[in-house]
Amino acid sequence: QLVESGGGLVQPGGSLRLSCAASGFAFSSFYMNWYRQAPGKERELVAGINSFGGSTNYADSVKGRFTISRDNAKNTVYLQMNSLTPEDTAVYYCNAEGWGNDYWGQGTQVTVSS
Repeated sequence: QLVESGGGLVQPGGSLRLSCAASGFAFSSFYMNWYRQAPGKERELVAGINSFGGSTNYADSVKGRFTISRDNAKNTVYLQMNSLTPEDTAVYYCNAEGWGNDYWGQGTQVTVSS
C-alpha cells in the first residue's frame, strides 16, 4: 500500500513537500517514482530514485526545482517541490517498481494558483 500526503494549494513560487508512506512490501528493495497527471493530459514521470537512494532522475521540466529522496528506515519517499508554477498543478502519484510488481498510491492534489 502507498499513501501520499502533503498536497494542497500553494501560490506560484512557493514550495510543498509530498510524502509517500509504504507498507506491505519490501520498500527498500523497490525503485520509487513520483508521477503526475494534469487535467486533460497523460500521466508523466516526474522523478525516480533507486532502492538505496544513490541514483535519481528527473523530468526536464522539474530539474533544479524538485528533489526526490527516501528514508528506508521509515518506508517513505519524499518529493520536495520548490519554485512551483501553475504548470505544476496536477495529481501527484507515488509508484513502486520491483520484483515484477508495480504499486500505485491514490494520488494527492497539488494546485499552484494565486
